[in-house]
Amino acid sequence: MAQNRPVSLFTTDTAVDELLQLKTFEDRFDVKEFVSSLSERLIAQSKDDAAGPFDPKPFIRNFEGAVDKLLAIRRDLQKHTEGMESSVRDAERDYSKRMSELNSGFESVGKSFSSMETKIGEVGRTAIRIGEQLESIHQSRQRAQAAYDLIDYYNQFAKGDVTKLEALRKERGREREGREKVAIICRRLSALAKEVDVSGAEKTRENIERYCEKFEKDILRLFDRSYRKGEPKMMAHCAQILLDFNGGNSCIQIYVNQHEFFISASSIDPSALETEEIWKSISSPTSPPPRTEPSLSLLLQKIRATVTEESQIVQAVFPNPMQVLQVFLQRVFAQLIQRQLEMLLDQASNLSSLAFLRMLHLCHMQISRLVEDLKGYDFTSPTSVLGKPSTVAISSTPSNLSGVLETAMEELFVPYTEGTRWLDRECKSLYELYAGFLIRFSRYHAQAHKTTKTDGLMNRFMNQISTSTSNVTSNVAIAVQGNTTTAQAAAAFMKATGLGTSGGSQMDPKRQSDAPIEDPVREVDGRLTIGAAETMLKWHAEAVGRCVELSGSGDVGKNAFALLRVISETLGRSYIETAIDSAIYRLESRDPKLEPDLTPLQVVKTIDFVCHLWQQYINTAILPLAGSSVTVRREMVVYNTGVVNRVETAMDSLVQKAIDVVLAWLASQLAKQKRNDFRPRNDDMTFARASTEPCTACCDMLVKVKEAARESLTGKNQETFLAEVGVSFQSMLLEHLKKFSVSALGGLMLTKDLAMYQDAMTKYDIPIIKERFEFIRQLGNLFVVQPSTLKSYISDSILNRVDPILLRPYLAQRSDWAQISAGWEGAPPGSASSTDDGVMSSTQGLRERLGAGLGSIMRELESFRSSVDDEYSPPPPMSAEAFQKVRTSYPIPSTSFNTLIRG
Repeated sequence: MAQNRPVSLFTTDTAVDELLQLKTFEDRFDVKEFVSSLSERLIAQSKDDAAGPFDPKPFIRNFEGAVDKLLAIRRDLQKHTEGMESSVRDAERDYSKRMSELNSGFESVGKSFSSMETKIGEVGRTAIRIGEQLESIHQSRQRAQAAYDLIDYYNQFAKGDVTKLEALRKERGREREGREKVAIICRRLSALAKEVDVSGAEKTRENIERYCEKFEKDILRLFDRSYRKGEPKMMAHCAQILLDFNGGNSCIQIYVNQHEFFISASSIDPSALETEEIWKSISSPTSPPPRTEPSLSLLLQKIRATVTEESQIVQAVFPNPMQVLQVFLQRVFAQLIQRQLEMLLDQASNLSSLAFLRMLHLCHMQISRLVEDLKGYDFTSPTSVLGKPSTVAISSTPSNLSGVLETAMEELFVPYTEGTRWLDRECKSLYELYAGFLIRFSRYHAQAHKTTKTDGLMNRFMNQISTSTSNVTSNVAIAVQGNTTTAQAAAAFMKATGLGTSGGSQMDPKRQSDAPIEDPVREVDGRLTIGAAETMLKWHAEAVGRCVELSGSGDVGKNAFALLRVISETLGRSYIETAIDSAIYRLESRDPKLEPDLTPLQVVKTIDFVCHLWQQYINTAILPLAGSSVTVRREMVVYNTGVVNRVETAMDSLVQKAIDVVLAWLASQLAKQKRNDFRPRNDDMTFARASTEPCTACCDMLVKVKEAARESLTGKNQETFLAEVGVSFQSMLLEHLKKFSVSALGGLMLTKDLAMYQDAMTKYDIPIIKERFEFIRQLGNLFVVQPSTLKSYISDSILNRVDPILLRPYLAQRSDWAQISAGWEGAPPGSASSTDDGVMSSTQGLRERLGAGLGSIMRELESFRSSVDDEYSPPPPMSAEAFQKVRTSYPIPSTSFNTLIRG
């Protein structure tokens, strides 16, 4: 349609023609600006035109002309685009054709290169075959030439002529290469001479050996001279020659034997050790173990510095540095360290077993650290202290520096730790320390029993300690799988405690007269204290630390078990059980006419704390040492449980003895009750007293028992102790009331006594005791109630739960019982008479409602132990889980005080 458009009748001005150019549309183009530029001049003219503003005709003419111009531009642009597209298609056809030609050319070149590569490969394989053949021929020629030369040199030695060999060795300008060749020839001639068996071969062999010996000595002299001059290159040359000649062992021995370090370090004066401060406190168990020994630390420091320096020299000089360093370190351990170790241990052994063990432990720790440091000098290890592995030739022998050092370390301490030597000495040391520490404790308790008979507690005490030492000695043997421990441990303890003679309690008169007068012991020496237990555990912990250091990895558990037996037997049997036996003896030996002394019961609280500390130590320090060995851990737990149960049994015996003593004294005081105390004459004013004398004495005793329990026992143990005393005393009072006739005035005195008993027992603050003494008080009111109200009183009080026939033994003690007994005796038990229908029916109803009678109360009183155990069962033990698993193997005693140790 644009081509059929008629030619425009309107023309555009010059400004519009400039806008209608192709360059206007090549840059950024805005339609609004373009239209505005076309009409800008017309808008200005229309303002001045007489026809009025915005006359449409000029605009129409202008826009039609512009449209015609734009259409013409579009036609021209379309033609130009079509022409360019045609040119592009022609260029693409030419490019495709040319690329096809080039691709064909490249394929042809690739085939040519492949063919060339195949030909080159064939030529290379041919060259390799030729090279291999040439190399084989060259090797054969070399072997033939070497065999020829070797035969030639052998024939010269057969003639006694070594001129040619000496000329090779001393060729000017090539001495080093000549010596290397001579070393190889001499080694081969030596091997050849041993195999040749012809006439004259023996003489030839002697000539060769004589020359080889002379050659070796010359090289060794050259090495020694270079070593003294400090020429490492010549030393390395000589070392390589000797390595090729005979393995280089002679060179290594000269280097090690003539080292200045061994000469200077061997000049240590043993007497200088005595002046060191360490020896003044090493034997004292109260002093901490030393951490370093000056002379040994100085020696080990010198060894570290020397090895650091020599390792660099060895690596630079010797072709087999690892072998040289191993020989050097073996010499260091066998000569220097062993000599120093023997001097230190001999010096310590002269002081005491503890000094020996401490020094052995100290030396083992310091030398172990040295061994770990020296392992870093392994040249074949990427973690060598020299920074990188050795680049020089290494001997064919595999490097095992760590193994050599560990072997040397083991050989140092085998004389002291082999088998059970160390463990025997450790046990002996502990026994000596504990015997010396407990000597005054043992003497005090021994003197406290001197007044007993031959078969009394003193002999049991002596036999207990004697058995303890013998058992521990045998137990240590069991712990180390049958190896017997030294008998000196038990002997030392027996000697220190004065139990070395037969019978355990007497000494030879002559020896006794010659013995020095001992310091008198005091009561404080026999006290069981937490501080003493802490000291014993501290010494034992030090021994356990030595056990971990000195025992092999597989022996730590069983050695720790042996030490566990020592502390258990000493602390448990010889210390705690001795104090318990002594406390029981003091309770038994006191005059029963005197008021009981409950101060021995104070040892219970101390033992409680000591046992908690002891068991905590075992759980923390001993049991973990069993490691993964389930058997050893189980044996430890079972053994420890048995020891704790034994202590618990002894504690139960002590507490039960205290209860028996208190109850016996209370019974003796009640037995002092006069028959007329509750039947005063009308003119007797004794009823005006607050209480009777037995009542006052019993109440005072009950208060003292409460104070003693508060000072000696804690928690459930205190409550159980007081409950047993209270319940037992109530049983005594029930029987006591059946023995005395009570008058009307005497009933007032009786109620005062019972009220005083109740006040004393109420202070115990135990519900079961309060309930029982309330029953006692109301039972006592039967003696003061008027006959007319007696039955109503019974029905209105807690006595209504009691069968009336069971109250008759108490009612029969009323002075007026003869007058009022008819109403009680008229009806058989269980039925109601016409005189007491109301009372008995009421009583029977209450009895049915409450389900209790006096018979059940009396049976409960008779079996109060089981009732106390049921109502006051001990809390679950607060111990380790493993400890609980084995408690079934050791049944807990049925006594109600088996929680004294466990809390």
